[in-house]
Amino acid sequence: MAHRVVSAILFSPRGGSAHVARALARGLRELEWAVTLVSGSVTGSASLGDAERFYGEVQAVDFAPALASEDPLRFEGAPGTAPMHPSFEDRPGEPDQVFAALDDLAFERQVQAWAHALAQAGAANADVLHLHHLTPIHAAAERVAPAVPVVTQLHGTELLMLEEIAAGAPAGWRYADRWAERLQSWARRSARLLVAPAGVERAVRLLDVPPEGIVALPNGADVELFKPRPIDRAEFWRRVLVDHPQGWLPGAAPGSARYGAGDAARLADGVVIVYVGRFTAVKALDRLIAAFGRARQRFDVPAGLVLVGGHPGEWEGEHPFEAAARLGVPDVYLTGWYSQEDLPTFYAASDVMAIASRREQFGQVIVEAMACCLPVIAVRSLGPAMIIEDGRTGWLVALDDEPALAEAMVQAVNDPRERRRRGELARTAAAERFSWPSIAARLASVLTEVVDGGGGSVRSAVRSRGER
Repeated sequence: MAHRVVSAILFSPRGGSAHVARALARGLRELEWAVTLVSGSVTGSASLGDAERFYGEVQAVDFAPALASEDPLRFEGAPGTAPMHPSFEDRPGEPDQVFAALDDLAFERQVQAWAHALAQAGAANADVLHLHHLTPIHAAAERVAPAVPVVTQLHGTELLMLEEIAAGAPAGWRYADRWAERLQSWARRSARLLVAPAGVERAVRLLDVPPEGIVALPNGADVELFKPRPIDRAEFWRRVLVDHPQGWLPGAAPGSARYGAGDAARLADGVVIVYVGRFTAVKALDRLIAAFGRARQRFDVPAGLVLVGGHPGEWEGEHPFEAAARLGVPDVYLTGWYSQEDLPTFYAASDVMAIASRREQFGQVIVEAMACCLPVIAVRSLGPAMIIEDGRTGWLVALDDEPALAEAMVQAVNDPRERRRRGELARTAAAERFSWPSIAARLASVLTEVVDGGGGSVRSAVRSRGER
Protein backbone atom coordinates (compact mmCIF):
# COMPACT_ATOMS: atom_id res chain seq x y z
CA MET A 1 0.00 0.00 0.00
CA ALA A 2 1.31 3.46 -0.89
CA HIS A 3 2.36 5.73 1.91
CA ARG A 4 0.08 8.73 2.41
CA VAL A 5 1.49 12.21 2.95
CA VAL A 6 -0.32 15.48 3.54
CA SER A 7 1.82 18.36 2.30
CA ALA A 8 0.86 21.90 3.30
CA ILE A 9 2.05 25.42 2.58
CA LEU A 10 0.55 28.51 4.22
CA PHE A 11 1.23 30.96 1.42
CA SER A 12 -0.64 31.52 -1.82
CA PRO A 13 1.49 30.59 -4.84
CA ARG A 14 3.69 33.58 -5.61
CA GLY A 15 7.28 32.92 -4.58
CA GLY A 16 9.86 30.21 -5.06
CA SER A 17 8.61 27.95 -2.27
CA ALA A 18 5.37 27.36 -4.20
CA HIS A 19 7.35 26.06 -7.17
CA VAL A 20 9.22 23.74 -4.81
CA ALA A 21 5.98 22.49 -3.23
CA ARG A 22 4.45 21.82 -6.64
CA ALA A 23 7.50 20.01 -8.00
CA LEU A 24 7.91 17.82 -4.93
CA ALA A 25 4.21 16.90 -4.80
CA ARG A 26 4.39 15.86 -8.45
CA GLY A 27 7.60 13.95 -7.84
CA LEU A 28 6.17 12.04 -4.89
CA ARG A 29 3.07 11.12 -6.90
CA GLU A 30 5.29 9.77 -9.66
CA LEU A 31 6.96 7.64 -6.99
CA GLU A 32 3.50 6.27 -6.11
CA TRP A 33 2.97 8.21 -2.90
CA ALA A 34 -0.60 9.27 -2.14
CA VAL A 35 -0.24 13.04 -1.82
CA THR A 36 -2.78 15.57 -0.57
CA LEU A 37 -1.48 19.09 -1.09
CA VAL A 38 -3.05 21.92 0.94
CA SER A 39 -2.21 25.52 0.05
CA GLY A 40 -3.25 29.05 0.74
CA SER A 41 -4.97 30.70 -2.22
CA VAL A 42 -6.35 33.96 -3.48
CA THR A 43 -9.05 32.14 -5.39
CA GLY A 44 -10.12 33.82 -8.60
CA SER A 45 -6.95 35.86 -8.91
CA ALA A 46 -6.36 36.68 -12.55
CA SER A 47 -2.59 36.38 -12.21
CA LEU A 48 -0.76 35.09 -9.15
CA GLY A 49 -2.16 33.51 -6.05
CA ASP A 50 -4.86 31.08 -7.24
CA ALA A 51 -3.76 27.69 -5.89
CA GLU A 52 -6.02 25.60 -8.12
CA ARG A 53 -4.73 27.34 -11.21
CA PHE A 54 -1.12 26.95 -10.08
CA TYR A 55 -1.06 23.46 -8.56
CA GLY A 56 -3.95 21.72 -10.28
CA GLU A 57 -4.52 18.94 -7.76
CA VAL A 58 -4.81 20.84 -4.47
CA GLN A 59 -7.08 21.59 -1.52
CA ALA A 60 -7.18 25.39 -1.54
CA VAL A 61 -7.63 27.53 1.57
CA ASP A 62 -9.06 30.81 0.33
CA PHE A 63 -7.77 34.22 1.45
CA ALA A 64 -10.03 36.20 -0.91
CA PRO A 65 -12.83 36.76 1.66
CA ALA A 66 -10.27 37.91 4.22
CA LEU A 67 -8.74 40.38 1.78
CA ALA A 68 -12.21 41.84 1.22
CA SER A 69 -12.77 42.29 4.97
CA GLU A 70 -11.82 45.19 7.24
CA ASP A 71 -9.17 43.17 9.09
CA PRO A 72 -7.67 40.49 6.80
CA LEU A 73 -5.30 39.11 9.44
CA ARG A 74 -8.04 38.56 12.06
CA PHE A 75 -10.73 37.39 9.69
CA GLU A 76 -13.14 34.63 10.74
CA GLY A 77 -15.04 33.00 7.91
CA ALA A 78 -16.61 29.87 6.56
CA PRO A 79 -14.75 26.55 6.39
CA GLY A 80 -12.28 26.57 3.53
CA THR A 81 -11.31 30.18 4.15
CA ALA A 82 -8.60 31.63 6.37
CA PRO A 83 -7.19 34.94 7.55
CA MET A 84 -4.64 36.42 5.17
CA HIS A 85 -1.27 34.77 5.65
CA PRO A 86 1.42 36.82 7.41
CA SER A 87 4.93 37.15 5.99
CA PHE A 88 8.50 36.61 7.12
CA GLU A 89 9.31 39.98 5.53
CA ASP A 90 8.28 43.39 6.82
CA ARG A 91 6.50 45.23 4.01
CA PRO A 92 4.54 48.18 5.42
CA GLY A 93 1.26 48.83 3.65
CA GLU A 94 0.84 45.27 2.38
CA PRO A 95 -1.92 42.97 3.72
CA ASP A 96 0.56 40.23 4.66
CA GLN A 97 1.99 41.83 7.81
CA VAL A 98 5.18 40.36 9.26
CA PHE A 99 4.64 37.40 11.63
CA ALA A 100 6.56 39.13 14.43
CA ALA A 101 3.94 41.90 14.59
CA LEU A 102 0.96 39.53 14.99
CA ASP A 103 -0.74 39.25 18.37
CA ASP A 104 -2.15 36.11 20.00
CA LEU A 105 -5.67 36.63 18.60
CA ALA A 106 -4.38 36.75 15.02
CA PHE A 107 -2.26 33.66 15.70
CA GLU A 108 -5.24 31.75 17.09
CA ARG A 109 -7.39 32.64 14.08
CA GLN A 110 -4.67 31.25 11.82
CA VAL A 111 -4.44 28.02 13.80
CA GLN A 112 -8.21 27.49 13.85
CA ALA A 113 -8.57 27.94 10.09
CA TRP A 114 -5.66 25.67 9.25
CA ALA A 115 -6.71 23.02 11.77
CA HIS A 116 -9.98 22.75 9.86
CA ALA A 117 -8.11 22.57 6.55
CA LEU A 118 -5.82 19.79 7.80
CA ALA A 119 -8.76 17.87 9.20
CA GLN A 120 -10.51 18.12 5.83
CA ALA A 121 -7.34 16.83 4.17
CA GLY A 122 -7.31 13.77 6.42
CA ALA A 123 -4.10 14.70 8.21
CA ALA A 124 -4.90 12.48 11.20
CA ASN A 125 -4.91 9.44 8.91
CA ALA A 126 -1.73 10.31 7.02
CA ASP A 127 1.52 8.43 7.51
CA VAL A 128 3.51 11.66 7.62
CA LEU A 129 3.01 15.41 7.24
CA HIS A 130 5.33 17.40 4.97
CA LEU A 131 5.04 21.06 6.00
CA HIS A 132 6.70 23.90 4.12
CA HIS A 133 8.18 26.72 6.22
CA LEU A 134 7.66 27.11 9.98
CA THR A 135 4.15 28.56 10.29
CA PRO A 136 0.91 28.25 12.31
CA ILE A 137 0.17 25.12 10.27
CA HIS A 138 2.49 23.37 12.72
CA ALA A 139 0.30 24.39 15.65
CA ALA A 140 -2.76 23.28 13.70
CA ALA A 141 -1.15 19.90 13.02
CA GLU A 142 -0.51 19.41 16.73
CA ARG A 143 -4.24 19.85 17.34
CA VAL A 144 -5.67 17.60 14.64
CA ALA A 145 -2.90 15.05 14.01
CA PRO A 146 -0.72 14.90 17.15
CA ALA A 147 0.39 11.31 16.49
CA VAL A 148 1.50 11.89 12.89
CA PRO A 149 5.21 12.71 12.44
CA VAL A 150 6.09 16.03 10.81
CA VAL A 151 8.87 16.65 8.30
CA THR A 152 9.48 20.38 7.95
CA GLN A 153 11.07 21.92 4.87
CA LEU A 154 12.65 25.31 5.45
CA HIS A 155 12.88 27.83 2.62
CA GLY A 156 15.20 30.33 4.25
CA THR A 157 12.87 33.27 4.80
CA GLU A 158 12.05 32.10 8.31
CA LEU A 159 15.77 32.19 9.10
CA LEU A 160 16.01 35.75 7.78
CA MET A 161 13.27 36.85 10.18
CA LEU A 162 14.99 35.08 13.08
CA GLU A 163 18.26 36.81 12.20
CA GLU A 164 16.54 40.19 12.34
CA ILE A 165 15.00 39.32 15.70
CA ALA A 166 18.37 38.19 17.07
CA ALA A 167 19.99 41.42 15.87
CA GLY A 168 17.30 43.53 17.56
CA ALA A 169 13.77 43.48 16.23
CA PRO A 170 12.35 46.66 14.65
CA ALA A 171 10.03 48.69 16.85
CA GLY A 172 6.87 47.42 15.18
CA TRP A 173 7.71 43.78 15.83
CA ARG A 174 5.98 43.75 19.22
CA TYR A 175 5.68 39.97 19.43
CA ALA A 176 9.08 39.08 17.99
CA ASP A 177 10.31 37.01 20.94
CA ARG A 178 7.07 35.04 21.09
CA TRP A 179 7.26 34.21 17.40
CA ALA A 180 10.92 33.23 17.67
CA GLU A 181 9.98 30.80 20.44
CA ARG A 182 7.17 29.37 18.30
CA LEU A 183 9.41 28.78 15.31
CA GLN A 184 12.04 27.13 17.49
CA SER A 185 9.45 24.94 19.18
CA TRP A 186 7.96 23.78 15.88
CA ALA A 187 11.43 22.98 14.57
CA ARG A 188 12.30 20.93 17.65
CA ARG A 189 9.09 18.93 17.42
CA SER A 190 9.72 17.95 13.82
CA ALA A 191 10.91 14.46 12.98
CA ARG A 192 13.25 15.99 10.37
CA LEU A 193 14.17 19.43 9.14
CA LEU A 194 14.94 19.71 5.43
CA VAL A 195 17.30 22.60 4.78
CA ALA A 196 19.20 23.81 1.72
CA PRO A 197 22.84 22.79 2.22
CA ALA A 198 24.05 26.38 2.60
CA GLY A 199 21.56 26.99 5.43
CA VAL A 200 22.27 24.03 7.71
CA GLU A 201 24.67 25.83 10.05
CA ARG A 202 22.35 28.84 10.33
CA ALA A 203 19.36 26.60 11.03
CA VAL A 204 21.22 24.87 13.86
CA ARG A 205 22.18 28.21 15.39
CA LEU A 206 18.97 30.19 14.91
CA LEU A 207 16.53 27.39 15.74
CA ASP A 208 18.71 26.00 18.56
CA VAL A 209 18.41 22.46 17.25
CA PRO A 210 21.02 19.70 17.10
CA PRO A 211 22.27 18.81 13.62
CA GLU A 212 21.36 15.12 13.90
CA GLY A 213 17.79 15.66 12.71
CA ILE A 214 18.65 18.00 9.83
CA VAL A 215 18.82 16.73 6.25
CA ALA A 216 20.52 18.87 3.61
CA LEU A 217 18.18 18.96 0.61
CA PRO A 218 18.63 21.42 -2.26
CA ASN A 219 15.87 22.65 -4.50
CA GLY A 220 15.75 21.44 -8.07
CA ALA A 221 14.84 22.44 -11.58
CA ASP A 222 12.62 20.94 -14.25
CA VAL A 223 15.41 20.23 -16.71
CA GLU A 224 12.89 19.25 -19.40
CA LEU A 225 11.15 22.63 -19.16
CA PHE A 226 14.34 24.58 -18.53
CA LYS A 227 16.60 23.73 -21.44
CA PRO A 228 18.10 25.56 -24.42
CA ARG A 229 15.66 26.33 -27.21
CA PRO A 230 15.75 28.23 -30.51
CA ILE A 231 14.22 31.69 -30.46
CA ASP A 232 13.76 34.73 -32.67
CA ARG A 233 15.29 37.29 -30.32
CA ALA A 234 14.15 40.28 -32.36
CA GLU A 235 10.52 39.13 -32.34
CA PHE A 236 10.64 38.17 -28.66
CA TRP A 237 12.05 41.42 -27.31
CA ARG A 238 9.77 43.50 -29.53
CA ARG A 239 6.75 41.62 -28.19
CA VAL A 240 7.83 41.86 -24.52
CA LEU A 241 9.01 45.48 -24.53
CA VAL A 242 7.00 47.18 -27.29
CA ASP A 243 3.88 45.32 -28.40
CA HIS A 244 2.70 43.83 -25.09
CA PRO A 245 4.65 45.47 -22.25
CA GLN A 246 4.04 44.31 -18.67
CA GLY A 247 6.74 46.25 -16.85
CA TRP A 248 5.45 48.71 -14.28
CA LEU A 249 6.60 51.99 -12.77
CA PRO A 250 6.22 52.91 -9.08
CA GLY A 251 2.55 53.24 -8.23
CA ALA A 252 1.45 52.47 -11.79
CA ALA A 253 -0.16 49.53 -13.55
CA PRO A 254 1.52 46.76 -15.57
CA GLY A 255 2.44 48.13 -18.98
CA SER A 256 3.38 51.57 -17.65
CA ALA A 257 7.09 50.93 -18.37
CA ARG A 258 7.21 51.57 -22.12
CA TYR A 259 10.06 51.10 -24.57
CA GLY A 260 10.65 51.63 -28.27
CA ALA A 261 11.75 49.56 -31.23
CA GLY A 262 15.33 50.72 -30.72
CA ASP A 263 15.38 49.21 -27.24
CA ALA A 264 14.13 45.88 -28.54
CA ALA A 265 16.73 45.93 -31.31
CA ARG A 266 19.48 46.63 -28.79
CA LEU A 267 18.60 43.49 -26.86
CA ALA A 268 18.12 41.43 -30.01
CA ASP A 269 21.56 42.30 -31.38
CA GLY A 270 23.51 42.82 -28.16
CA VAL A 271 24.27 40.93 -24.95
CA VAL A 272 21.43 40.54 -22.44
CA ILE A 273 22.18 40.32 -18.72
CA VAL A 274 19.01 39.05 -17.05
CA TYR A 275 17.77 39.18 -13.47
CA VAL A 276 14.69 37.20 -12.40
CA GLY A 277 12.98 37.69 -9.05
CA ARG A 278 11.08 39.95 -6.73
CA PHE A 279 11.91 43.58 -6.00
CA THR A 280 12.82 43.05 -2.33
CA ALA A 281 15.62 44.65 -0.32
CA VAL A 282 17.57 41.41 0.05
CA LYS A 283 17.92 41.21 -3.76
CA ALA A 284 20.10 44.38 -3.74
CA LEU A 285 18.86 45.57 -7.12
CA ASP A 286 20.34 49.00 -6.54
CA ARG A 287 23.80 47.41 -6.31
CA LEU A 288 23.14 45.31 -9.42
CA ILE A 289 22.13 48.41 -11.38
CA ALA A 290 25.10 50.40 -10.08
CA ALA A 291 27.50 47.61 -11.07
CA PHE A 292 25.94 47.46 -14.53
CA GLY A 293 26.40 51.22 -14.88
CA ARG A 294 30.05 50.89 -13.90
CA ALA A 295 30.62 47.96 -16.28
CA ARG A 296 28.73 49.54 -19.18
CA GLN A 297 31.55 51.98 -19.85
CA ARG A 298 33.88 49.06 -20.65
CA PHE A 299 31.60 46.90 -22.82
CA ASP A 300 32.88 46.19 -26.33
CA VAL A 301 29.36 45.57 -27.64
CA PRO A 302 25.88 46.90 -26.80
CA ALA A 303 24.32 45.28 -23.73
CA GLY A 304 21.22 45.65 -21.61
CA LEU A 305 20.19 44.72 -18.07
CA VAL A 306 16.73 43.13 -18.09
CA LEU A 307 14.81 42.83 -14.81
CA VAL A 308 12.14 40.13 -15.04
CA GLY A 309 9.76 40.01 -12.09
CA GLY A 310 8.50 42.26 -9.38
CA HIS A 311 4.90 41.36 -8.60
CA PRO A 312 2.86 44.42 -9.64
CA GLY A 313 2.77 47.02 -6.89
CA GLU A 314 5.18 45.19 -4.59
CA TRP A 315 8.67 46.46 -3.89
CA GLU A 316 10.86 47.27 -0.91
CA GLY A 317 13.04 50.35 -0.60
CA GLU A 318 13.90 52.06 -3.86
CA HIS A 319 12.08 50.84 -6.96
CA PRO A 320 14.63 49.72 -9.60
CA PHE A 321 13.29 52.29 -12.09
CA GLU A 322 14.03 55.04 -9.58
CA ALA A 323 17.43 53.52 -8.75
CA ALA A 324 18.43 53.53 -12.42
CA ALA A 325 17.26 57.14 -12.78
CA ARG A 326 19.10 58.28 -9.65
CA LEU A 327 22.31 56.55 -10.73
CA GLY A 328 22.00 57.74 -14.32
CA VAL A 329 22.22 54.22 -15.72
CA PRO A 330 20.57 53.69 -19.15
CA ASP A 331 19.68 50.40 -20.84
CA VAL A 332 17.88 48.94 -17.80
CA TYR A 333 14.58 47.31 -18.80
CA LEU A 334 11.58 46.22 -16.71
CA THR A 335 9.54 43.40 -18.25
CA GLY A 336 7.07 42.78 -15.42
CA TRP A 337 6.09 39.50 -13.80
CA TYR A 338 5.86 36.29 -15.84
CA SER A 339 4.99 32.72 -14.91
CA GLN A 340 7.62 30.06 -14.43
CA GLU A 341 6.52 28.46 -17.68
CA ASP A 342 7.48 31.67 -19.52
CA LEU A 343 10.96 31.93 -18.03
CA PRO A 344 12.76 29.46 -20.33
CA THR A 345 11.94 31.76 -23.24
CA PHE A 346 13.47 34.72 -21.41
CA TYR A 347 16.59 32.69 -20.76
CA ALA A 348 16.74 31.64 -24.41
CA ALA A 349 16.70 35.33 -25.38
CA SER A 350 19.40 36.21 -22.82
CA ASP A 351 23.13 35.55 -22.48
CA VAL A 352 24.02 35.62 -18.78
CA MET A 353 22.18 35.90 -15.45
CA ALA A 354 23.26 38.31 -12.72
CA ILE A 355 22.11 38.19 -9.08
CA ALA A 356 23.44 40.58 -6.43
CA SER A 357 21.49 39.20 -3.44
CA ARG A 358 23.31 39.46 -0.15
CA ARG A 359 21.48 36.57 1.50
CA GLU A 360 20.14 34.30 -1.23
CA GLN A 361 18.99 31.22 0.68
CA PHE A 362 19.17 28.88 -2.30
CA GLY A 363 18.61 30.48 -5.68
CA GLN A 364 15.94 28.59 -7.59
CA VAL A 365 16.26 30.85 -10.61
CA ILE A 366 20.01 30.29 -10.65
CA VAL A 367 19.57 26.56 -11.21
CA GLU A 368 16.84 27.14 -13.80
CA ALA A 369 19.00 29.61 -15.73
CA MET A 370 21.94 27.21 -15.62
CA ALA A 371 19.71 24.45 -17.00
CA CYS A 372 19.04 26.78 -19.95
CA CYS A 373 22.79 27.11 -20.63
CA LEU A 374 23.20 30.52 -18.98
CA PRO A 375 26.26 31.12 -16.80
CA VAL A 376 25.45 33.06 -13.64
CA ILE A 377 27.13 36.00 -11.90
CA ALA A 378 26.34 36.02 -8.17
CA VAL A 379 27.65 36.84 -4.71
CA ARG A 380 29.84 34.25 -3.00
CA SER A 381 27.39 33.62 -0.16
CA LEU A 382 24.92 30.95 1.00
CA GLY A 383 23.03 29.28 -1.86
CA PRO A 384 24.89 30.72 -4.88
CA ALA A 385 28.24 29.67 -3.41
CA MET A 386 26.96 26.10 -3.21
CA ILE A 387 25.42 26.06 -6.70
CA ILE A 388 27.92 27.97 -8.85
CA GLU A 389 31.48 26.82 -9.48
CA ASP A 390 33.50 29.98 -10.03
CA GLY A 391 35.40 29.85 -13.30
CA ARG A 392 33.39 26.91 -14.62
CA THR A 393 29.64 27.52 -14.42
CA GLY A 394 29.68 31.23 -13.66
CA TRP A 395 31.33 34.02 -11.70
CA LEU A 396 31.28 34.41 -7.90
CA VAL A 397 32.18 37.78 -6.39
CA ALA A 398 32.75 38.95 -2.84
CA LEU A 399 29.85 40.26 -0.77
CA ASP A 400 29.17 43.98 -1.32
CA ASP A 401 32.05 44.26 -3.83
CA GLU A 402 30.49 46.39 -6.54
CA PRO A 403 33.69 46.73 -8.62
CA ALA A 404 34.09 42.93 -8.68
CA LEU A 405 30.47 42.53 -9.73
CA ALA A 406 31.06 45.02 -12.54
CA GLU A 407 34.25 43.23 -13.60
CA ALA A 408 32.38 39.93 -13.87
CA MET A 409 29.81 41.62 -16.13
CA VAL A 410 32.59 43.01 -18.32
CA GLN A 411 34.17 39.58 -18.69
CA ALA A 412 30.82 37.96 -19.49
CA VAL A 413 29.83 40.57 -22.08
CA ASN A 414 33.20 40.94 -23.80
CA ASP A 415 34.17 37.26 -24.05
CA PRO A 416 31.42 35.32 -25.87
CA ARG A 417 33.51 32.16 -26.15
CA GLU A 418 34.09 31.99 -22.38
CA ARG A 419 30.45 32.86 -21.75
CA ARG A 420 29.32 29.96 -23.91
CA ARG A 421 31.83 27.58 -22.32
CA ARG A 422 30.59 28.33 -18.81
CA GLY A 423 26.98 28.13 -19.99
CA GLU A 424 27.46 24.63 -21.39
CA LEU A 425 29.09 23.48 -18.14
CA ALA A 426 26.23 25.11 -16.21
CA ARG A 427 23.66 23.06 -18.12
CA THR A 428 25.52 19.83 -17.34
CA ALA A 429 25.83 20.70 -13.64
CA ALA A 430 22.14 21.59 -13.33
CA ALA A 431 21.02 18.36 -14.98
CA GLU A 432 23.33 16.18 -12.90
CA ARG A 433 22.86 17.78 -9.48
CA PHE A 434 19.47 19.48 -9.40
CA SER A 435 16.86 17.59 -11.44
CA TRP A 436 13.50 17.38 -9.65
CA PRO A 437 13.15 13.58 -9.97
CA SER A 438 16.40 13.07 -8.07
CA ILE A 439 15.42 15.62 -5.39
CA ALA A 440 11.95 14.05 -5.00
CA ALA A 441 13.54 10.61 -4.63
CA ARG A 442 15.72 11.93 -1.81
CA LEU A 443 12.65 13.44 -0.12
CA ALA A 444 10.77 10.15 -0.48
CA SER A 445 13.68 8.36 1.20
CA VAL A 446 13.54 10.76 4.17
CA LEU A 447 9.76 10.44 4.49
CA THR A 448 9.96 6.64 4.32
CA GLU A 449 12.62 6.59 7.01
CA VAL A 450 10.41 8.72 9.26
CA VAL A 451 7.34 6.56 8.62
CA ASP A 452 9.34 3.42 9.39
CA GLY A 453 10.72 4.97 12.56
CA GLY A 454 14.35 4.86 11.50
CA GLY A 455 17.17 7.34 12.02
CA GLY A 456 17.47 10.18 14.49
CA SER A 457 14.87 12.92 14.69
CA VAL A 458 15.13 16.53 15.78
CA ARG A 459 12.80 15.80 18.69
CA SER A 460 14.77 12.80 19.96
CA ALA A 461 18.08 14.64 19.52
CA VAL A 462 16.74 17.58 21.55
CA ARG A 463 15.59 15.17 24.25
CA SER A 464 18.96 13.43 24.34
CA ARG A 465 20.78 16.75 24.53
CA GLY A 466 18.64 17.76 27.50
CA GLU A 467 19.44 14.55 29.34
CA ARG A 468 23.19 15.01 29.08
